[in-house]
Amino acid sequence: MPPDYKNSVGMPKPKEIDFQEQFSDNGQYAKWINNTVLLPIITIISLFVLGLLFMVILRFNRRANPVPSKTTHNTFIEVVWTLVPVLILLGIAYPSLDLLAKQFKPAPANAVTIKATGYQWYWGFTYPDHGGFEVVSNMLKEEGDVAKGERFRTENDGPKLMASDNRMVVPAGVPLRIQTTAADVIHAFAVPSLWFKLDAVPGRLNEKSLTITKPGVYFGQCSELCGARHAFMPIVVEALPPEKFAAWVKAQGGTMPGATKPAPAAAPAGENVPASAAPAAAATPIDTVAAPVAAPTK
Repeated sequence: MPPDYKNSVGMPKPKEIDFQEQFSDNGQYAKWINNTVLLPIITIISLFVLGLLFMVILRFNRRANPVPSKTTHNTFIEVVWTLVPVLILLGIAYPSLDLLAKQFKPAPANAVTIKATGYQWYWGFTYPDHGGFEVVSNMLKEEGDVAKGERFRTENDGPKLMASDNRMVVPAGVPLRIQTTAADVIHAFAVPSLWFKLDAVPGRLNEKSLTITKPGVYFGQCSELCGARHAFMPIVVEALPPEKFAAWVKAQGGTMPGATKPAPAAAPAGENVPASAAPAAAATPIDTVAAPVAAPTK
């Protein structure tokens, strides 16, 4: 019986012939364009051309049409086969350009920034808004490929070749600013179910905005040929509710933006306050001058 990944909503599934289910606004719009605009147009054109082909075979073969037509010019047909393709291209161009603009719309000021760095052959995820800590992500190997005592992939981690030891954890329903770069060669950060792909180029910082609509786990892979182990650079994005994301950041030693350390509690009346706990007074020019040391008495 295949494993049931309860929260792994963004992953390939058996017998799929369509795009993966989309969990971002741009992904849902792109899938709508494909299924509602492109597929009907392609189907109609294909059937029309097939019909013309059959008509030519049946009506204009040597047996059915022993005397071929000598027609060399037809204004109506030439106008039609010029205007119709133009109208089709215009109908495709508008939603396509609209999607392109949406994909490269800058992230809002309050977006959560995450920097994905590609290495040969693993990923590093840095959180500059939360203290700058980095999470290093490597592919999990199978049980028979690791030494005794080392961690290996289980069914709860994800599919074979797509599970990683540390995931890129993000808040769901919150705008994300995904930045990509690389330390060695060109990589590509790609997660199909989020309709997201962005090259990671050494010496360059690329950026795109993303909002994940549903908490869950989303699987992707490096999509740029980057060397011998290119096929072993999975990307696992785990989207958590904002409150759980804040707890995860704290567990990593980071801080949430705007968070301040709590002030020391005031001591009850009548108790001595240790010098280390007492708030330091504002320094003045006099305070900065050291007092002379008293001479020892004989």
